This record gives sequence, C-alpha cells and structure tokens, in this order.
Amino acid sequence: MVNVGIVGVGTYLPKKIMTAKEISDATGGVWSEDAVRSKLGINQKYMPSEELCDGTQEMGALAALKCLENTGVDPLEIDVILCITEEWKEYPLTTSACYVQDRIGAKNAWGIDVQNRCCTCVSAMKIAKDMLIADDEINTVLVCGGYRNCDFIDYTDSGVSFMFNLGAGGGAILLKKNYNKNLLLGTHLMSDGSVVHTCGSKVGGIIEPVTPENYKEFGMLRLMDSPKMKGLLNTVSMPNWYHCIDEALRKSGKTREDIDYLSILHIKRSGHKAMLADLGLREDQSIYLEDYGHIGQIDQILSLELALKEGKVKDGDTVCMIAAGIGYTWAANIIQWGEN
Repeated sequence: MVNVGIVGVGTYLPKKIMTAKEISDATGGVWSEDAVRSKLGINQKYMPSEELCDGTQEMGALAALKCLENTGVDPLEIDVILCITEEWKEYPLTTSACYVQDRIGAKNAWGIDVQNRCCTCVSAMKIAKDMLIADDEINTVLVCGGYRNCDFIDYTDSGVSFMFNLGAGGGAILLKKNYNKNLLLGTHLMSDGSVVHTCGSKVGGIIEPVTPENYKEFGMLRLMDSPKMKGLLNTVSMPNWYHCIDEALRKSGKTREDIDYLSILHIKRSGHKAMLADLGLREDQSIYLEDYGHIGQIDQILSLELALKEGKVKDGDTVCMIAAGIGYTWAANIIQWGEN
C-alpha cells in the first residue's frame, strides 16, 4: 500500500501587526477594543508592510524556502508545486506556482495554481495525496502559498465584521510518497454553491468592471446578499463541518475520540470554544490564533507548526485539520503524526 506523509512545514509572517485597539479605531469605535478581543477573538493580527517581500507570491516562496530549510529537502527533489496563493497577487494573471518554482530553484518541478478560498490548503493536500498515489513518477509535492486579503477590508462596514480578522502571511507543507510517518489519511470536502455570489469583491470582474466612478470599490470584500449567506451559514455551517470531520475520521478508521489536536482556522471565539466542546476536546488540544488573525488557507499550516513547537502534537497523535471557504466549501482531513 502506498502511503503519503508530511515531511515538514514552513511559514512566513510579516513584521507589521494591527492590534485590537487599531481595529477598533478603524471601525470608528463601532466595535470596542474589548469586543474585538472577546467576540471577534483578535488580540492582534499580522499585516503586510510596503516591502516587496510581503506580496502574496513572494510570501509563499519565503514560506517554501523555510520549509526546505526545516526539512533539509533539496528543491531539485520536488516533482510538483501546488500553489495555494490567493488570487490577489503581485501581478494579475501570472502563475504563482511558476514564481515559486523559479524562486526556490525547483527546476525539476512543474506547477499549477489551485484555489478554493480558505479551504485551499486542505483541498490541495488531498489533491497532492491523490496525485502521489496515482502517478508512479511523482514522489514529492510542495503545497505552498501566500495570503493578504486583509487589503480589501473596510472596517466601517459592519456587514463584513466576520472578516475583520483577515491578515497576511505565507505557508508551505511538503508531502512525500511512502514517507512512512506523519501520514495523511482521510479527507472529506463538501460544497454549497447556492451562496457563491453572496460574498466577494463586487467590483473588478466582468459584470462590474472598474470605472472612474467605482474604482474605490475595486476588490473590496462585501456581502452582496447578506440575508441569504447568513441564513445558510447559521443553519448548515456547523453541521457541514461536523459531517466533514466525521467522514474524514471514518475514511481513516477513526472516531472523534481519537482526535488529539484540532488544527483549526481562526473563527470567532465563541464558535471556536463551541466546536472544541462538541468534539469533546480540551482548549489545550488546539491553538486559538488570536495573536495571528485569519491568514486564509495558511491557518492550518501555521496551527500545525505552532503545535509542533509547543509540544501539543507528538508522535502517535491524531491531528484533524479543518477549513471553510467562501463559496461555500467545508473540509477536514486526518493526519497520523509520527512513525507508521
């Protein structure tokens, strides 16, 4: 039986931060500093500076270089790069995977960009595993990318307060065929496209191109149909997440009782605590990213890296990564850490 294991991870975080007080000030006091901390769950978040290194493609490359440094893997060993860099990048319509391939010296790799909003990392890990199993000539896959959709948040728009946590950073995770440890087991994803156009950037696409009259709205993240989106999420989001978790566990031959660590994206504090309680987990079996913010699809990599450094994930532990992305998609995977 072919197995797929995680060789290691790497992250990049900008030097600039935005504090809870600065977020409160940006809302004009509509959200108090205490509410930003207690309800939104943000003490601070990482934000891009004006430096070129904080472009999304470059942050993905810097995280990939750190991953290679951490693992000792020669970039020439990489066969495929699945790039999870967000669509907002240095230059539109350029291929982020190709940028990374050249930047890190992975001359033997071919690359492709994949995109599933904040679900992209978990989705790409499944794609990587399936490719490694299906293709005899693929042995090592790098999943990496950068994120900074925080550029498109209007803090005076309370309709998008659930995205006030958006930050910036890069992450990379390296997977290898028959690595025989840190095995990626089952993954499950589900989507509901009925709300696909309820949240996003209204201006800048084909339907509403940029004009002299609307250019200030270019890229700004807005709720385009708030009742429809919030109605769906309030009724099905948590059940869909639990379904993904349970199905990923089933595919892995495990149950909820086997989960030792939950690698979860940043969500509001009450939702985080509720999920841990529903899964029967203690708060120390996860890391709440209140000092980092929500770095989109990078959160799962960051959470795993922090957990390894803090000793929250040890050999023999079962890790569950979960994600959700506007569109809407939910995802979960299971990782058996340590020797097989």
